[in-house]
Amino acid sequence: MLKEGSKAPAFSLPDQNGIIHTLDQYAGRKVILYFYPKDNTPGCSNQACGFSQLYPQFQEKDAAVIGISKDSVASHKKFEEKYGLPFPLLSDTELNCIKAYDVWKEKKTFGKTGMGIVRTTYLIDEQGIIIKAFEKVKAADNPAQMLELI
Repeated sequence: MLKEGSKAPAFSLPDQNGIIHTLDQYAGRKVILYFYPKDNTPGCSNQACGFSQLYPQFQEKDAAVIGISKDSVASHKKFEEKYGLPFPLLSDTELNCIKAYDVWKEKKTFGKTGMGIVRTTYLIDEQGIIIKAFEKVKAADNPAQMLELI
């Protein structure tokens, strides 16, 4: 996990509509950047829907919410449409951003060990500095936790 007070790594990734997003385009706003393992799984759906329900409050505070996983643009589109998600879901199939943010780790799932995304959320300030970092977050609690912080 990256340290609080460090510069957030730059990224350039497509969202669920194929539109490229960069960290630079969010300069001047707080950014909630959350990394999740997989579209349409219970925990990830719960977390995304939580951010969706609170999205108007994030907007009132001029904070951007961005989800990132290694799923494809097409998978993100289905996920967005299924739950009516109002924020960008970025596709990092090459794992460049995922690795830059140090969330690609060895995990145990159902007794098997393998590499995967550890659910992690970063709060990035208006100048691109990580001001809070949460590893192994609880999917259901994370959206309200982040809203309290901003």
